[in-house]
Amino acid sequence: MADLRLEKLAKVLVNYSLAIQPGETFLLKGPAVAAPLIKEIYREALRAGAHVTTLISIEGTKEIFFNEANEEQLQYVSPFAEFQINHYDTQLMIIADENTKALSGTDPKKQAAHSAAQAGISKRFMERSASNELRWSLTLYPTQAHAMDAGMSLSEYEDFVFSAGYLDQEDPVAAWEKVQQEQQRIADYLDKHHEIHIVAPGTDITYHVGGRKWISCSGDKNFPDGEVFTGPIEDSANGYVNFSYPAVYNGNEVENVRLVFKDGKVVESSADRGEDFLNAMLNMDAGSRYLGEVAFGLNYNVKRFTKEILFDEKIGGTMHMALGAGFPETGSTNDSGLHWDMVCDLHEGKVYADGELCYENGKFII
Repeated sequence: MADLRLEKLAKVLVNYSLAIQPGETFLLKGPAVAAPLIKEIYREALRAGAHVTTLISIEGTKEIFFNEANEEQLQYVSPFAEFQINHYDTQLMIIADENTKALSGTDPKKQAAHSAAQAGISKRFMERSASNELRWSLTLYPTQAHAMDAGMSLSEYEDFVFSAGYLDQEDPVAAWEKVQQEQQRIADYLDKHHEIHIVAPGTDITYHVGGRKWISCSGDKNFPDGEVFTGPIEDSANGYVNFSYPAVYNGNEVENVRLVFKDGKVVESSADRGEDFLNAMLNMDAGSRYLGEVAFGLNYNVKRFTKEILFDEKIGGTMHMALGAGFPETGSTNDSGLHWDMVCDLHEGKVYADGELCYENGKFII
């Protein structure tokens, strides 16, 4: 992916998404395969006056860890990880897998145990983000593996990625500012309501959001972006959901997930494939059977499912729910080592806010 679009992406990430200021500390994290993008971001961050640290990962080390780690090693919390969370002003994480299925053969119980042990790190990350002590973003560098998952050639996938971020437009920042204006209108509407009721094929669920804050995401914490989200009241979800798209977590693909909620908690679960992994994640800790996030995807440039949640949760005409940790800035109090987004198609669905039809056939009609 050696092209000038990387320079454009780097400029938007540094100057718009992260809004890096002179003298700020910046941690840039990504795999070695993403070196072309890492170099462009590194250059742009230096020009912005940041003190930059790079942290480069090597493909395959996570698989080795889960195959070899003993119980003590699974529970270990790195002091360096704690330092990163507590001391940097800004962070950028780059997704770039050479093998998206690298962890699919590892023990899901080991993955769950390790994630549960890192829950304190995740909680502190979310706290600093909510208070604006830490500004962060997440993006993706296209690889052959991601392109194959999406059913595209690499060049086609690169075009898809750039289109999703409005980087094919002359002024992508202006495009995102326009997105923010429209999404904020939707968030303001939802903020005035208490009960959300979603009906779609295989899905009939209600949850309460009174007193919670809906947040519009327009290219800051995720790039690309395009959603409004909140944290539902923890004990309020009742009903059932059939997630239209495969739920992917740590390279594990779970097909046709069906969840039944009672008083906020998942009380029944099933899947056509990957059910053992699903249950291992649900049993991770006290918060993993509760919703930490509910959201609506509003990026209509993302038109197809790719098996990468950074894009899939933004698909225009969908909603997603995350089991596990919630974001404190929404008012969510759910703590967990898990945050697993699952996507449901709403092109044949309806959404009611306090009984008022507000969404139909994949779009808000307010």
